[in-house]
Amino acid sequence: MFGHHHFNVTAVGEHKSFFADTIGGAPVGVGTSETQAIRFPNALVFLRRQTPTGGTKGTTINHIAFGAPDIRRMVDRVRAAGYPIVTRAELPASFEVNADLCYMIDQATYVAFTMAPDETKVEFIEIPSQKTPVAVHHIHFAAPIVPDMKAWHVKALGATPGKRGNFEAADLPCVNLTYSPAASPVIGTRGRSLDHIGFDVMDLEGLCAKLKGMGVTLNRPIAPVPALNATAASITDPWGTDIELTEGLAGCYAA
Repeated sequence: MFGHHHFNVTAVGEHKSFFADTIGGAPVGVGTSETQAIRFPNALVFLRRQTPTGGTKGTTINHIAFGAPDIRRMVDRVRAAGYPIVTRAELPASFEVNADLCYMIDQATYVAFTMAPDETKVEFIEIPSQKTPVAVHHIHFAAPIVPDMKAWHVKALGATPGKRGNFEAADLPCVNLTYSPAASPVIGTRGRSLDHIGFDVMDLEGLCAKLKGMGVTLNRPIAPVPALNATAASITDPWGTDIELTEGLAGCYAA
């Protein structure tokens, strides 16, 4: 299991319409009128009503991506719901885009991009073998120095280093971390539409001890989160990505 994405949103209902009604997540019984949780097969999306200071672009996380077995069907649904398809604008001119889809030769699959509310950039990638209609696929980082960011996430989080097509990447259970060089200076995620990402772990105490040994300061010490029947702590990576670490969040995935 991966964990979660935590969004600051101008209007909870607008993001619920995107993540649940349009792309296929399932609302779960966690939240209030000010917050909402949307379940995907391998992650949760938390929506908190708090006007963001900006979108995802320009931060250390340029976008998040969802896999779909039929990308044309997904793109048509997203467009029909009124969200812009921005594939051409979000890819270099050297990439050929036809009917809003780009065939990525290095990965032998199609991708497309949309802008969800609050300038939240979302990628769709076609995974024909995927058993579910939608699932979180990867987190795409904009890295000031790609090897350094990748190496830190590998060491701190225990990710397995590798490649995704031509991209530098690292894998954690149920999610891929992908790295591209930042085209311009980037800032941290706190306060933006994607405020932080989260990873659920088996031994939160042990991981926090390891991180402290690396010189990482906990923004929030380990503490229970009764609403989720979980415990949590948080850190910030050296480039400003806020990361929540949880243990026990799996219970929120039950239908």
